Amino acid sequence: MRFMVIVKASKDSEAGVMPSTELLTAMSKFNEEMAKAGIMEAGEGLHPTSKGARIKYSNGQGSVARGPFSLSGDLVAGFWLINTKSLDEAIDWMKRAPFGPGDEIEIRQVFATEDFGEALTPELREQEERLRAQAGKK
Repeated sequence: MRFMVIVKASKDSEAGVMPSTELLTAMSKFNEEMAKAGIMEAGEGLHPTSKGARIKYSNGQGSVARGPFSLSGDLVAGFWLINTKSLDEAIDWMKRAPFGPGDEIEIRQVFATEDFGEALTPELREQEERLRAQAGKK
């Protein structure tokens, strides 16, 4: 099962405060443990929302709002994409992540093609597989 682990933004991450050498070292060690265990597919930190934008859609049109955005529970500072046998295994791994008091993450399962049932026709499934193969080459 694939899971996206969403690292919630904080006042520091939104202010562009970079992690300390100690935290970077601990995070690298944790990432290496996950990579050696074969569960880590990706993991990245994100720039603050002041360097981003949101697009809201209405009537087929998108309107753009550039950051920064108000600090709320929905802002993301980074992520991992991991592959574990269960949500419980994902939780067990992420409980070991080197975060401090007040930091928060969210773990969400990624849809697999079989989750879409009959709505994902054989033609759509074939197209999805082609796109994934093409994206994987980059």
